[in-house]
Amino acid sequence: MTARKAIVLVSGGLDSATVAAIARDEGYEVFALSFDYGQRHRLELDAARAVVASQAIRHHAVSVIDLRVFGGSALTSDIDVPKHDHVSDIGGGIPVTYVPARNTIFLSFALAYAEVVGASDIFIGVNALDYSGYPDCRPDYIRAFEAMANLATRAGIEGHQRLTIHAPLMQLDKAGIIRRGTALGVDYAQTLSCYDPEPPNRACGHCDSCLLRRKGFTEAGIPDPTSYAGT
Repeated sequence: MTARKAIVLVSGGLDSATVAAIARDEGYEVFALSFDYGQRHRLELDAARAVVASQAIRHHAVSVIDLRVFGGSALTSDIDVPKHDHVSDIGGGIPVTYVPARNTIFLSFALAYAEVVGASDIFIGVNALDYSGYPDCRPDYIRAFEAMANLATRAGIEGHQRLTIHAPLMQLDKAGIIRRGTALGVDYAQTLSCYDPEPPNRACGHCDSCLLRRKGFTEAGIPDPTSYAGT
């Protein structure tokens, strides 16, 4: 029997590596999709390739788009990435690391890829608990995009495809995500979550993403394999 196909957004970070493993565990043939979008933490693409290889995913597309033409984010322009000493120092509100409309852009590309390969499922690693407050990581957003997606393609209108957006990490904290991925054999040493890493692949240890990652491993009771600068 032919496996169902799924597009999985793979950034190279902890969450997307876990989502890829979940999709594979659920029996999908995974088509990984990553983006070179002008991000300052472009080292994550090397991690994405390592994740794809370690999970024996045969299909991996890397789309090149340049969101630096708009800027507006510490990840795509000359704005300092906020650094803190402790996770409790992370402020409220939407941080400057938010990239305007990023998930909408990424999911739109995934939608196009799904129509081409005949996939009815898209997986994304968004989370509404231990995250940085991004508006495009909320359940309402995912539901709204799914509704729009089913009005947006020839396959959908002709009845050949009913698209489902899967966000299996939505209600998990980082510790829960790490436990789930560890049970599925995810090698987190290959992942990179840092917003401001140092070559070759050392995490800064103090950006929001690093702090949430460190908190997750501590709460999960699992050793953190990350190489942090200064340690």
